[in-house]
Amino acid sequence: MAKLGKLSVGGKNETKIMGIINVSPESFFKKSINTTKLEISKTIKKMEDDGVNIIDVGGMSTAPYLKTVITEKEEEKRVSKAIKIIQNITNIPISVDTCRSKIAQSALELGVQIINDVSGLKFDKDMPKIIERFQPSLIVCAYSNKIVGNNHAVEAKKLLQESIMIARKAKISTDKIVVDPAIGFFRTSGRGFPFTKIRSNWVSRDLAVLQNLRFIKNKFPALVSVSNKSFIGEILQKDDPSDRFYGTMAAELISIMHGADILRTHNVAAAKDILKIAKRMLKNTKKGL
Repeated sequence: MAKLGKLSVGGKNETKIMGIINVSPESFFKKSINTTKLEISKTIKKMEDDGVNIIDVGGMSTAPYLKTVITEKEEEKRVSKAIKIIQNITNIPISVDTCRSKIAQSALELGVQIINDVSGLKFDKDMPKIIERFQPSLIVCAYSNKIVGNNHAVEAKKLLQESIMIARKAKISTDKIVVDPAIGFFRTSGRGFPFTKIRSNWVSRDLAVLQNLRFIKNKFPALVSVSNKSFIGEILQKDDPSDRFYGTMAAELISIMHGADILRTHNVAAAKDILKIAKRMLKNTKKGL
């Protein structure tokens, strides 16, 4: 079990829903983009009505197949604006999705208590210093800047253990760490960052990781983000992320059944329905019905 801010996750707690707020126009899923005060406010209010538990703010897209790199100044401007708008609307915990220490510092100074680093604290050499200084809750992603092998579950677990060690050296207690197996970031080619090259099919990698989630996460709560991801598009032969809604629903249900403690999603209402179904199915399974 862990604490993301004041929110308890993992253990016997029900799977939590993290709603995605992209303030980056470059985002791969155009329907998730919110850049104006009105857009952000409407989206947050709807998420709150739908029962969201955490809000994840991203100012720079990390889709590995897109050219999405922007300046730190622009990312900080976008993220800070969104944080202030959200804080004026709701008390729901906010996490900030960034690999950059300056953006993390700015967010933490604004009162954010959760940093979601898709590089697992490995991209920016100053990130551990900022983390040690502010002692936030962390979501660390399986990441490597080298080509990794074909034993996908073992590789993911190893990469996460490396990030956990970095967090521990920064004096972050284990009960403030959540792991993310990095669905969608392992590609044989890519233009954005961060992404990791693998020696085998990346779709097989993502599927294998979901199937072995309990092994990979070990004793840590796991966040899973499959919403509209490329492996769903590849399986369904749907290039447009907007056409992957039903595939996402299936993948999110499977993720919960395999041990996801947090679902990071573009559609909070649908994820809540999925959670109810999964909860009933798991209850009946335990009873042997």
